[in-house]
Amino acid sequence: MDPSKIKEKICRFRILVIGRANAGKTTILQRVCNTRENPEIYNSAGKMIDPTVLMASTERGEHDIENEMVFRNNPGFVFHDSRGFEADGESEFDKMKAFIVSRSKETRIKDQLHAIWYCIPMDEASRSFTEGEIKFFFQCDTGSIAVMVMFTKFDALYDVAYAQLKSKGALMEEAEELAPKHAEESFAIGSQLKFLYHSGDIRRPPKCHICHPNMDEHDADCGPLIECTAGTMDNEVLQQLFVSTQQTNLELCMKYAVERTFLFYSAETTASEAHEEIIGKLGLWFPHIWPLPTLRRE
Repeated sequence: MDPSKIKEKICRFRILVIGRANAGKTTILQRVCNTRENPEIYNSAGKMIDPTVLMASTERGEHDIENEMVFRNNPGFVFHDSRGFEADGESEFDKMKAFIVSRSKETRIKDQLHAIWYCIPMDEASRSFTEGEIKFFFQCDTGSIAVMVMFTKFDALYDVAYAQLKSKGALMEEAEELAPKHAEESFAIGSQLKFLYHSGDIRRPPKCHICHPNMDEHDADCGPLIECTAGTMDNEVLQQLFVSTQQTNLELCMKYAVERTFLFYSAETTASEAHEEIIGKLGLWFPHIWPLPTLRRE
């Protein structure tokens, strides 16, 4: 596909977000789209759903994974929400699997599912994987769709680390300062990641994982999630679509623009009449700040 036609043909990057209620899903999506507003919800026919009607349906236990969540601040992303499921939640699990399969069969790229973000909150004591989470990574075949795990509310582990440091004789201020790093280091070699990547119970581990602390704060950083998602894209068309759609990490746009563009040009070429063509290709990674019309003179 001609890179200049990517936005025109595909339009939006589509992500399935999985996780139980209060897992911090909406907060992270708000950070990704750089907004504090709630998303607008559209049904499969493209009609906006009244929030009061949606709330009433939710209270009745009804949920439609086909509904699309779109933030006005960045309509280039479309999100689908799958509620968490436990071992006995066969209905929700089957709906999620059917959704992934049906989207995989779509012939138009814009209707396909491009990535899966699985949110696992860490604000429970001695947090281990639930049976539903194990079931997903053991049974669910997502094909070529990249899956990333987000350990949300990771700052809950800071309190655990603080208590451990205090018990070893650290002073209060020292323990507070060292707790985040201690929590990250302990988690990196802990049982959760060993189980996720090296357990016989997990047949289909994720492409990568990200730890998200303090995402409710105003200056919360979703950069690691953006970088991780971009790095898992094997399809350069989708990679360019994702990098150019996100608007929170300009450095990532610069990185991919330079690396991908100059793979195709020699030093001699870059010093010749191809300057305008190169500038145009660089600009394709920045469509939210760069005018896309051709740069060539008539």
